[in-house]
Amino acid sequence: MMAYDDACGERPRLFVVANRLPVSAKRTGESSWSLEMSPGGKFNLLGGVTAQFDTKWVGWPGFDVYNEVEKNALSKSLAEMNCIPVFLNEVFDNITMVIAMKANQMFLDVVIENYEEGDMIWCQDYHLMFLPQYLKDYNSKIKVGWFLHSPFPSAEVYKTLPSRSELLRSLLTADLLGFHTYDFARHFVSTCTRILGVEGTQEGVVVQGRVTRVVVLPEVTQQMNELKERFAGKKVILGVDRLDMIKGIPQKYLGFEKFLEENPDWRDKVVLVQIAVPTRNGVLEYRKVKNQVHGLVGRINGRFGSVSSLPIHHMDCSVHPNYLCALYAIAGN
Repeated sequence: MMAYDDACGERPRLFVVANRLPVSAKRTGESSWSLEMSPGGKFNLLGGVTAQFDTKWVGWPGFDVYNEVEKNALSKSLAEMNCIPVFLNEVFDNITMVIAMKANQMFLDVVIENYEEGDMIWCQDYHLMFLPQYLKDYNSKIKVGWFLHSPFPSAEVYKTLPSRSELLRSLLTADLLGFHTYDFARHFVSTCTRILGVEGTQEGVVVQGRVTRVVVLPEVTQQMNELKERFAGKKVILGVDRLDMIKGIPQKYLGFEKFLEENPDWRDKVVLVQIAVPTRNGVLEYRKVKNQVHGLVGRINGRFGSVSSLPIHHMDCSVHPNYLCALYAIAGN
């Protein structure tokens, strides 16, 4: 998406289309809801861009509403938060490619209903890979972008998808495609050249003389470099789990401790980074797991760590998507 200078006057409109709206809704009456912005996730990640525009969010509200009166009431409440709902009640029961295409068509219908000439559309994530083509088929002059919030696989992995060509062709109708890292962007371009036989360039992918630009989110690259410097010379093992009884974090730490005991040569060459997202802190069993995990971290770091290096980096919190993606990018390398 292009940058915008406030001195230019009225801000252009940007529709951010995602599988979920950035709000949490709680029913307060038969046809009334209490709404608040959802914390974290892709919405924080996009904030630096969306602040430059008159931004409207389009997405599923997160629950099914069947009654037309309730739909109208919810839509009115969401409009006050610049949100436009897509009601997907009939298509979420059994996910197939046909259903995914139908869902993308329903997103298109809502966008078209609200679109005005000059608006820009920014599609989000793998849920809406068909939407760029649908938008361009409706109006080839619409400025369309798409951003992937998860890793894009190598061509060897991607080619196992049954609708691999159709998805790529749809994305390549967009004007701009965004990825978290250079590796993910490179995987995408390479996949297009190998599966579709199109030309890849430094700018992106060329299809019949038209260039679809492929770009990387700069914040992630910077954080990747910082993490690489911090963990230079070490193998990074990454864990991202909720901190509860079934995720096996204590067992993971016990296994890591056993590995360090039996492989002393690895003690200064490997680090385990564990993000343990808090959950249900008011429940006694969950607090017990948290205390157990903290005890193991202290014991293992005390046994095998030093002033300058700790084998376990444990975080009891959610982390910003940029930072998380940077961790994913360096882990295992």
